[in-house]
Amino acid sequence: MASIRLTAAQALVRYLQAQMVETDSGVIPYFAGAWAIFGHGNVSALGEALYEVRESLPTYRAHNEQSMAHAAIAFAKASRRRRSMVCTTSIGPGATNMVTAAALAHVNRLPVLFLPGDVFASRRPDPVLQQIEAQQDGAISANDCFRPVSNYFDRITRPEQLLNALPRAMATMMDPASCGPVTLALCQDTQAEAYDFPADVFKEKVWKFRRPRADNEELSQLVQELEASKKPLIVAGGGVLYSGAESTLAAFAESKGIPVAETQAGKSSLSHDHQCNLGAIGVTGSSAANAAAREADLIIGVGTRLQDFTTGSKSLLGKLGQKLVHINISAFDARKHMGIPVVGDAGATLDALSSLVRSYAVSAEWKAQCAAWRDDWRLSAAQATRDDGSNVPSDAQVIGAVNRSAERGDVVVCAAGGLPGELHKLWRSEAAGGYHVEYGYSCMGYEIAGGLGVKMAVGAPNVFVMVGDGSYLMANSEIATSILLGQKLTIIVLDNRGFGCINRLQVATGGAPFNNLMKDAHQKVMPEIDFAAHARSLGAQSEKVTNIEALEKALQRAKENEHTSVIVIETDPDRTTEAGGHWWDVAVPEVSQRKEVREARKEYDAALTRIRERESE
Repeated sequence: MASIRLTAAQALVRYLQAQMVETDSGVIPYFAGAWAIFGHGNVSALGEALYEVRESLPTYRAHNEQSMAHAAIAFAKASRRRRSMVCTTSIGPGATNMVTAAALAHVNRLPVLFLPGDVFASRRPDPVLQQIEAQQDGAISANDCFRPVSNYFDRITRPEQLLNALPRAMATMMDPASCGPVTLALCQDTQAEAYDFPADVFKEKVWKFRRPRADNEELSQLVQELEASKKPLIVAGGGVLYSGAESTLAAFAESKGIPVAETQAGKSSLSHDHQCNLGAIGVTGSSAANAAAREADLIIGVGTRLQDFTTGSKSLLGKLGQKLVHINISAFDARKHMGIPVVGDAGATLDALSSLVRSYAVSAEWKAQCAAWRDDWRLSAAQATRDDGSNVPSDAQVIGAVNRSAERGDVVVCAAGGLPGELHKLWRSEAAGGYHVEYGYSCMGYEIAGGLGVKMAVGAPNVFVMVGDGSYLMANSEIATSILLGQKLTIIVLDNRGFGCINRLQVATGGAPFNNLMKDAHQKVMPEIDFAAHARSLGAQSEKVTNIEALEKALQRAKENEHTSVIVIETDPDRTTEAGGHWWDVAVPEVSQRKEVREARKEYDAALTRIRERESE
């Protein structure tokens, strides 16, 4: 058998180059590139290997390890898990900076390949610079932090170990059920060691996406439940989009008259004006979707994890007599909340279901009731996003201005805080994939880097990144990267001078405003932050506006700008959309010296009582 003598780093990179994927556009490389911040743990061997293939596997320079990983994750999400990127760092802080991003990818079931540098396998210079010394275990390194947040983890201490580790890594990322982040911790000396690798390992391999059908018995049970249902509701999750099943869902819902509610990950599965679309569900949901969820006798989850914001901490679903069925590619997710599992691809399962229940349709009464809820909600949403001339606008009014500026094919990007809640309720999605909000891990700092990843993945005419001042201050350096790479973003910074969302939650649970808004924090000097000037210093074109009319004009100018634009507008930290939404379980202290907390606890206990009563109705 022919062999090729390569270093471990060279072999790894050559293998990654050979991995191809079959898409609707043809066969293309699975890995779109590598993000790298070099240090002594990866610059010598892996850096040299990446340099050799820089034309076919481009390496991108970032400014923050967590942010570059967020960009890679957003790329994978916007690519609907059809492609991925690589992230490499040195040993130590560079590696652990990526752990948060790995957790985000793990929660959201998104593929990314992490290649952090590690200690010397030989332990010759032990302890090497930036090495964590675990006194209780000599085999532990900082990279063991990746174990609980990786779908597959391995530490490469010998070059030949790649022969097993790399196929396992690819199988994990390509499998629709196990899809998620992979970490291969690369010992520094191992990267540079040579080995005679079999030449066949580097032959081009074309991967195809699997769409497993559901078990016949499980599918049969779903058919029985649906045919017995008078008031069904579909909850569309991210799995609909990852399966490419949005058209299938639309056709199925239309033909049967079944209303559809959308999770954060599933939003844009249907266009906002689709006749069956009741909008967002859950804590950040529309009044229409939540009313339907309360009244439905059958909930069919399609590709959703049904986390607490979707279920209203389990209070929105589960009334006595209500059935719950999970269509999910993952058996782990399909068995949540004591639901009936239907394990299979979302699109393939809906296709099969369509052919098995040809004559089924919801009652005219249920259809009319859902339409009335939908129409009432749309009027409320339109009112919330309308400019009322306030001196300091609400988040909802800013969202309305950006939404009016957006065109079909544009994408809005956001994460964490109050903005995703308002966007979930109020953003009008025209096309699948036009709504990109990270709320599975609700990670502040994802926004700008995520926008960069989206732009690289889909090349949308306009990628609108909506970010609060708190998240902007956490992670803004990839503005400079967007300039460097020529990837234009339009970033809208909503400045409410603190963490407005958590301040509202603090007050709602009886707490005194404390340590969230800057005015309520321990301070000696109140900083006057000029976000527009800061963005300009990173290379962006920027301006600050004072009202919605000025914002709309600035958004038009941003479309005409050649490079990334940043628009800053002050918003009211206390105003939020009152319509829609649902209770969320945030525990309130049982004992407090403050009357407000004691009163909030009484309301909390009363809410728990109402939930128990509803479950037994």
